[in-house]
Amino acid sequence: MPSSTAPASRASTVHLPTGDWASVLDALCARFAAIGREQWLDRIARGRVLDAQGVAITPHTPYRAGLRIHYYREVVDEVPIPFIESVLHVDEHLLVADKPHFLPVTPAGGFVEQCLLQRLIRRGHADPVPLHRIDRLTAGLVLFSINPASRAAYQALFRERAIVKRYEALAASLPGLAMPLRRCSRIVAGEPFFRMREVDGEANSETRLEVIGRSDDHWRYALYPVTGRKHQLRVQMAALGAPILHDPWYPQLADRVADDYQRPLQLLAHSLAFADPLSGQPRRFETALRLSGQPA
Repeated sequence: MPSSTAPASRASTVHLPTGDWASVLDALCARFAAIGREQWLDRIARGRVLDAQGVAITPHTPYRAGLRIHYYREVVDEVPIPFIESVLHVDEHLLVADKPHFLPVTPAGGFVEQCLLQRLIRRGHADPVPLHRIDRLTAGLVLFSINPASRAAYQALFRERAIVKRYEALAASLPGLAMPLRRCSRIVAGEPFFRMREVDGEANSETRLEVIGRSDDHWRYALYPVTGRKHQLRVQMAALGAPILHDPWYPQLADRVADDYQRPLQLLAHSLAFADPLSGQPRRFETALRLSGQPA
């Protein structure tokens, strides 16, 4: 009999559409045409498809319109990412993780088990919820809520821009611009769908830039994003004429190849600082990671 114990990872949820299917299995096969019936049967046999109460379904569980089903995404032959995250801080409300380059924060695309969230769950952290995101190619700090009772208070820090986020980047020099520099621009979706671009119009993004190191090849920048647009720092640095070192998407999209672990994007989520919304006390967390080839 299928087990009612869920695997140690986070499930996706689907509400079954209206139809005349005899079973939940039939409805899932119709809803997800790219996933074969044999694959669904295999997941069901391993207890990886659950009903709204968390009980594993069977191949004969009857269909009902609007039924909520939880299932665990899987990627065949998912390639392990050979870098290890670390946990810098845990208390009753927050977990602070240091994410390596190439590891996504949450499941996306071809990455399901190989993401920071699933790794934290496997470490024994039962209900981590990311309070913000950083790109898969970016390394550094990610703040998680681990207490539903206080989650909204910490989420408000990001929504109300009450948290100071500092990044570091290695990029080309900008000797023609006075520093520090405030970059305000309008960022919208570009082509292909996963890229962003700057356009004319009212600014919806803002970043403060400082130069904190110089070498013959590149400068080291401290970047302080005020807003949190997708790929904001990468887009703005490229638009300024100083694309971040080893960026495969900006300013030009490189040919699609496997990740080059010897050339990580030189962008690091360095620190987070804020007044704790519960205690009012100042808090600051800093990454233990460093960018490669930093100029002095």
